[in-house]
Amino acid sequence: MASKAKVHSGAAKRFKKTASGYKHKHANKSHILTKMTTKRKRQLRGTEQLNAADKPLVDRMLRAN
Repeated sequence: MASKAKVHSGAAKRFKKTASGYKHKHANKSHILTKMTTKRKRQLRGTEQLNAADKPLVDRMLRAN
C-alpha cells in the first residue's frame, strides 16, 4: 500500500491558495525594522499574489492537483 504524499510544511505555512493562485506575505518585515524607513515598512504591509513563474513549484510543494 502506497503512503500518502506529504505536504512541504514550510511552504504550507507561507502560502495560502486562492481562486487565482497563491497569496504570500512580503519578505523583510519581521525584525530590525528601526533602520527601515516608514515608507518602506508601509509598502511591505499586507499580502501579494505569487508570481506565475513560481506557481508550479508551490503547486508541487503543496501537492495541489
